[in-house]
Amino acid sequence: MSMVEFLPWLALPAAFALDSLLGDPRWLPHPIRWMGWAIQRAEPLFRRWIVNERLAGGLFACTLILGCWALAALVVHLAYEAHSLAGCAVEAILLFYCFSARSLQQAAMEIHTSLRQGLVDTARAQVAMIVGRDVNRYQADDIARATVETVAENAVDGVISPLFFAALGGAPLALAYKMVNTLDSMVGYKNPRYLLFGRVAARIDDLANVVPARLSVVLISVASLLVPNASSRRAWSTGWNEGKNHASPNAGYPEAAFAGALGVQLNGPNYYHGELVTKPYIGVGLDNVTLGHIPQACRLMRCAVVLAFLLAWQSSFILRPLILPF
Repeated sequence: MSMVEFLPWLALPAAFALDSLLGDPRWLPHPIRWMGWAIQRAEPLFRRWIVNERLAGGLFACTLILGCWALAALVVHLAYEAHSLAGCAVEAILLFYCFSARSLQQAAMEIHTSLRQGLVDTARAQVAMIVGRDVNRYQADDIARATVETVAENAVDGVISPLFFAALGGAPLALAYKMVNTLDSMVGYKNPRYLLFGRVAARIDDLANVVPARLSVVLISVASLLVPNASSRRAWSTGWNEGKNHASPNAGYPEAAFAGALGVQLNGPNYYHGELVTKPYIGVGLDNVTLGHIPQACRLMRCAVVLAFLLAWQSSFILRPLILPF
C-alpha cells in the first residue's frame, strides 16, 4: 500500500490525537452547535407540517440524521476527489469534533479542584453544566458521585460510540451518530412536549448505543488492569450483572463497570425537573464515592478510550473498504 492509499487510515489517529491535545476550545466553531441550531429551526417546521406528533417527530429525526450523514459524506468525498491529503485532513477535522475525551476529563477535574478547595457552590454549578438532573440539594459527596457517573456514561456517548461508528463508516457515520446523540439530548424527554414527538429520536439513540455500551464493559474491564487500585474482575462482574439496573437500556453498562472497577456505589434516586425519580443503585454494597475517585475515574476513562481507539483503528482496515467508496 502506497502512502497516498494509506492516507484515509490516518484520519482517525490524527483526530484522536487532536482531541487529546486540544480538547474542545470554546473559541473553535463546533458542528455540534450547528446541529443544535438545525434541530431548533427544524422542530417547529415539522410540527407545523404534520399534525401527528409521533410521525412528525420520526420524520424530523430521520431527516436530520440522514441529512447530516449526506452532507458530511459529500464534503469528505469532494475533499478526497481533490487530493488524498486534503481528504485525510478534512476527515480528521470532522472526526476530531466527534470526540470529547479531553474536555470530559477537564470538566471532571475542574469539579475535583473546586471540591478540594472547599468551593462546594462552585462545584455544584460546574456539575450542573454536565448533568441533566437537579443538583440544588447536592453536597460534596453527591457532586463527586455525579461527576464519576458522568465520566462513565460520557466515555461511551463522547468517545467509544463515535469511534465505533467511525470504524464502520468514517467521519460521515460518526457525525450522523453525533446528530443522533444531540437529538436525544434535546428532544428525547418523557415530558408532555416531547413524549410523542421525541420518541423516535430517543429510540434511535438507544439502538445506536446498544453495541458500544456493552463493548464498554470489556474495554473498562481491561483498562482496569492499567489503573492503580482498580479491580478488573469486579468491573466485569458488576458491568454484566448490574448494567441492566438503569432507566436507560445502555447507560447502566459503563456506569456499572466503573462502579465495579472503582469499588463504589453509583446511580440511585435523583430529582429531574423538580420530580423525584427512583432509580436502583448500581454497585450495591460497595463504598460511597469520595473526592479521590474523580481522578481515578478519569484515568480509567482515558485508558478505556485508548483501547477503544486501537480497536476501532484496527477494525477500520477491514471495514472501511467494504463500506466507503473513498
